[in-house]
Amino acid sequence: MGEQLVSNDEQNLRIVMAGNLSELRAADHEWDVYAQLRSIKELQTKNGKPYLVVELADLHGVVEGKIWDNAPQAMAAAKETAAGAIVKLRGKVKMWNEQAQIVIERLKALEPGEQPEGFDLDQLVDPALQSVEDLICGTLVFDIETVPAVEMGDLPETVAGALSDNVAKKDMDLGAVMGMSPFFGKVVSLAIGDGEAEPGSDAAQVTVLAVPPEGFEIDECPPWLRLMSEADLLRAFWALASKAECVVSYNGRGFDVPFLVARSMIHGIPARVDLVSSKWSLRPHLDLFELVTQRGRGPSKLDVVCWALGIESPKGVMDGSMVAPAYAAGEIVKIAEYNAHDVRATSAVYHKCRDMILRYRADWAPNRR
Repeated sequence: MGEQLVSNDEQNLRIVMAGNLSELRAADHEWDVYAQLRSIKELQTKNGKPYLVVELADLHGVVEGKIWDNAPQAMAAAKETAAGAIVKLRGKVKMWNEQAQIVIERLKALEPGEQPEGFDLDQLVDPALQSVEDLICGTLVFDIETVPAVEMGDLPETVAGALSDNVAKKDMDLGAVMGMSPFFGKVVSLAIGDGEAEPGSDAAQVTVLAVPPEGFEIDECPPWLRLMSEADLLRAFWALASKAECVVSYNGRGFDVPFLVARSMIHGIPARVDLVSSKWSLRPHLDLFELVTQRGRGPSKLDVVCWALGIESPKGVMDGSMVAPAYAAGEIVKIAEYNAHDVRATSAVYHKCRDMILRYRADWAPNRR
């Protein structure tokens, strides 16, 4: 958790809160730390003794700690503490079966508005997460929509010439080429959903972060749509991706992620998670396009795969070629709805892949960060 944490063993604690437990050695020193309590699980040992597994978070990551039955104060306090609360912990790092383990001995929830002396609690919550913290999930499914961001006449002559050459080479519309380039285009819609949520459940609701077009007012903004700047959208994406165990896309390595990385660099925003990595890796980024289409052989767009798998196609009244004109007309809600359909379809394909392919692969074991 870095410099903001109070600790008797700052280096070891930083390693603990980064989740790199394999780097630790046996260390029985006690430490005090502030963290956000994310979740609590009540379990039992083989002998029937109760214990708790608590998930703790700060700006740098999420880790698990255990509260055993020999710490009744911590166990009782944890059970009474609501998820999301800031807590003060006292504990140790111990070795068990050659694995480092965070053992919590005391726990106290801070009262609303309570500010410990010499500690800034704002450092526990990523500012980029504050507007989307409720969207944190283990399996983050996402998709983006992009449009042109500049006018041809505003470009330097050499840049305009390079763009014209590229348009001629691809034999595509100028707007389409600009919208597909992070140097000439921008992200206007990011749809995100929980890939583990059961279809049709409240948890399966897709949320869209969108950039409103200039000069237009949105009369009614549906509850699943959140308007913000492109920079804030990018910050929110990387914050959510850093909290997820797996980020799921359809052709995300081929388009979405490189576009997000480049736009983030232009805005001076760190790309906090390596979602490019090896194209054959399953985590932290699972690109379903590469998993189900035999590396893109034959027609392999998302609607083709959905048709083959008996999933409702996301391509209805709109397709990708219509996004830029719709944005120019101020129809951001229509674009967001289309974007959300893509994420629902991608989630459905993920469920098929998870149940029919991934569960049988040794490299799909959970890998908490």
